[in-house]
Amino acid sequence: MPTALSSTDTTPGPARPGIGDVLRGWRAETRRAVGDVGPLLRFRSSGVRGRSRTTLILALAFLLAFTVIACWLPAYLPEGDERRSDVLLLLPSAYIGVLVISMISAAASGGGRELLPRDQGVAYPVSPTTDHLGALLMAPLNIAWIVQSWTLLGASAYVVGPRWTLPLALLPVFLWLFAATAIAQALAWFVEWVRRGAFGVLTVRLLTIFMGLVLAILIVTDELVPLLDESPTLTVALGLLYGSEAQMLPWLRVVLGIAAVGLVAVVGGALTAGAVVRRPPRDELREETSSRPPRANPASDLVALLRTDRAAIWRSVPLRRGLAVLALLPGLVALAGGLDWVMLSILPGLVASGGALLFGVNSWCLDGRGALWRDSLPVNPRLAFTSRVMVLTEVLLVVTALTLLMGALRAGPPTTSRVVAVVTCAVVVTVQVVATSLRWSVRSPYAVDMRSARATPAPPVVMVGYSARLALSTTLTGMVFGGATFAPWQWSVMVAIPFLLFSSYKLVGTAGAWALPAVRSRVVAVVAS
Repeated sequence: MPTALSSTDTTPGPARPGIGDVLRGWRAETRRAVGDVGPLLRFRSSGVRGRSRTTLILALAFLLAFTVIACWLPAYLPEGDERRSDVLLLLPSAYIGVLVISMISAAASGGGRELLPRDQGVAYPVSPTTDHLGALLMAPLNIAWIVQSWTLLGASAYVVGPRWTLPLALLPVFLWLFAATAIAQALAWFVEWVRRGAFGVLTVRLLTIFMGLVLAILIVTDELVPLLDESPTLTVALGLLYGSEAQMLPWLRVVLGIAAVGLVAVVGGALTAGAVVRRPPRDELREETSSRPPRANPASDLVALLRTDRAAIWRSVPLRRGLAVLALLPGLVALAGGLDWVMLSILPGLVASGGALLFGVNSWCLDGRGALWRDSLPVNPRLAFTSRVMVLTEVLLVVTALTLLMGALRAGPPTTSRVVAVVTCAVVVTVQVVATSLRWSVRSPYAVDMRSARATPAPPVVMVGYSARLALSTTLTGMVFGGATFAPWQWSVMVAIPFLLFSSYKLVGTAGAWALPAVRSRVVAVVAS
């Protein structure tokens, strides 16, 4: 009889899954993920009710109608072969711009927007693939992405002209928007995977600094434009031309190639998203587990409130990342494009709007569950409102100042009228945005966990409406002050007075509403829920 030492165990171990098993598992996961996205989107949109839901339906109808107009109307603009050729030369650079903007936006938010908020997703088995598909679907719910897409579609339609082949020609452009968004989402997941690894935060920061230096060198040496002329997006422009001339075989090759790139990016993003969830979010955990030494007693109630509000902003991971991107990206665009002082007057409104969309449109959500404690403090409610106004204003002015300083480097020689017009515009649009954002914060509060790097202060569909309204009003204001750069500097000051008075009137009215116990209790109950 063989002993235990000499016996050989012939029991077969667990068989390794073959390629067929892996593919069947992937098909099952894909079906489950696709099936889960629809109910989760309906669950997320169910939080928008009443007037907001009606406004949402109208906004979506407007977006669809304007997309159709952007694809059709520019094709019937007056003829001009030379002008159409100039636009065609710029299209490859514009196509690559969609990819860059989408990638920066998704990477800064830690992998794109959440399909389901983190605190609500604890009770639901949402897979990484479902989360990835949801983030991909919600990526276009961004006014910057929408405006860029309209611009690309309109410019492409203008190049094609009034031909029956216009739908064929624009199909590669639509596919590129899909592929660029999918590539950006996949790269954003990869950046988040690196950030969550060992020394990941330092690695991402050093990589960002390196890329910024490379971009600065390309701008200084005038090598940026030649590099953009060699971008792979030339294929998209060729597909546009093939479609306009009804050259079906080369057009079909371009269409299939772009679609394949997009599908590969979707699959790669799903795989990377699965790897991301296996690593802890280091930035968020560091903030939640950190200890801070006590500070000296504040000199007044207002100083204490200011400290609390500032800490709520600068200790929030998404706000820090968003403000850094907001301060640097428009300035780099102004440097690369060499914007003059007239165009520079548009930037303060866009930067201020972007800063408000990070947290200002639902300002009280920063308090979270602490709103109950804070509202119980023996402090005048108007003083708390004043603190929130001051902190929001100073944050917007800081990021706007950084953008303007970068843009002024290549804006041409400054004059008194130009400088006063741009500075006055920055002050006016900041006060405009603060007044509008705080009014929305009091009228339509939302419960949001801003500790998550992927959080937004309101549901994505609501954010589209907020961003569109802010961008429209601030851009029109910037155009007014852009015209004032050609007038004496006193004109800029005179034009600013009615804007400031109207915004101050809105602020006073909102402060009065906040002082009412019933209004304040409703806001606190929502954001603390």
